[in-house]
Amino acid sequence: MTDSRPVIVLCPHFEPDTAPTGTVMTRIVAELVELGHRVHVVTSLPWYREHALEPGWSGRLVRTETKEWGSITRVYPFPGSDKSNLLRRAIGFGAYSVLAGMAGLRAGGWLRRSAAVIAMSPPLTLGLTGWIVSRLRRAPLIFNIQDVFPDAAVETGAISNKWIIKAATWLERISYQVADVVTVLSDDLRDNVVAKLPAQGSDAGAQPKVRVIPNFVDTDSIQPANRLTPYREELRLGDGPIVLYAGNVGFSQSLEMVVAAARKLPSATFLINGDGAARESLEQLAVGVENVHFAGYLEPARLPELLATGDIHVVPLKKGLGRVSVPSKTYSIMAAARPVVAAIDAGTAVPQILAASDGGIAVAPDEQNGFVAALSELLQAPDRAASMGKRGREWVVREASPAAVGGAYHELIANLES
Repeated sequence: MTDSRPVIVLCPHFEPDTAPTGTVMTRIVAELVELGHRVHVVTSLPWYREHALEPGWSGRLVRTETKEWGSITRVYPFPGSDKSNLLRRAIGFGAYSVLAGMAGLRAGGWLRRSAAVIAMSPPLTLGLTGWIVSRLRRAPLIFNIQDVFPDAAVETGAISNKWIIKAATWLERISYQVADVVTVLSDDLRDNVVAKLPAQGSDAGAQPKVRVIPNFVDTDSIQPANRLTPYREELRLGDGPIVLYAGNVGFSQSLEMVVAAARKLPSATFLINGDGAARESLEQLAVGVENVHFAGYLEPARLPELLATGDIHVVPLKKGLGRVSVPSKTYSIMAAARPVVAAIDAGTAVPQILAASDGGIAVAPDEQNGFVAALSELLQAPDRAASMGKRGREWVVREASPAAVGGAYHELIANLES
């Protein structure tokens, strides 16, 4: 471990929290440590699974663990299960960001100069928190964008109040402007963010402010496996073909279309695995559709088993969201050698990945007939589906390894320090 300036990471979730962004940042930190960095993580107490603190984590607003490579400070996340209460959520995000900022100033030594501050969004409020921490610690700010907010919330109708949209848009643009570098997951997200920034100068030697560093998949832990998993047996799903959606059951995903597809394809079992704000209404919609099954989140250690359970995986995203969000689950599905049927805006990241890898089929978002036709095509040709899964696996091993992503952040930090 080097004794150089530490890296401060501000992120909403971290191991053992089960959120996908927590998995991403946990592995990025591991790769940075492997490359010799000392890292101090500031995150929330685990709460993602039930939108409430996990058992054993209550009783203290702040907890700090010392690690060989640095530390993890966890602060109270002010969770709330009602996603429709925007004022409550905004206050919660703001309060969490204040606590995270205070912890970020003292992590590894009060106001000690640092190599970089990495802040992750959402929540968008961590952008300005990261800026304050970075300036007081005399370090550059790397603002990591997982989803572009408020664009996604506006597209889904989750936010419609013009004053809230105006305030969130202002905060978004200011956060991009004060960051030294903004990292995004795809070319589409880069174009979205660049369009919101003042035009850069024409200096030929200037480095772009917005950089594309994709998320990754752990191809060592996620391996192709037998489709007849213990989980399939637990749920009593039989040995027939399973179409699987695994992830957040929210309003950004076109999961009503999955239920509609199940009605038209009764020979296949459709499994919706996860929890979220839309699950209750979706279960009501699926009443009487006997080949639709619901199950809650599995512990992270069983992710490879879950992925193997599905013969075909679906990644449906509502129209307009493909340019502001990249479903990172796509990489994990491909690592498990399973084909993907994605209903996402054409020309965006996931359709481009599927075209480059031949790891699945992309159709238009919210277009039921095309979605059903793609599923039917693969259900009727299991050998073709298996070949797609194999090619998808080969692509992610080559293009989306944790070492490549960690190395990109290592190089970025080195360039900002110089």
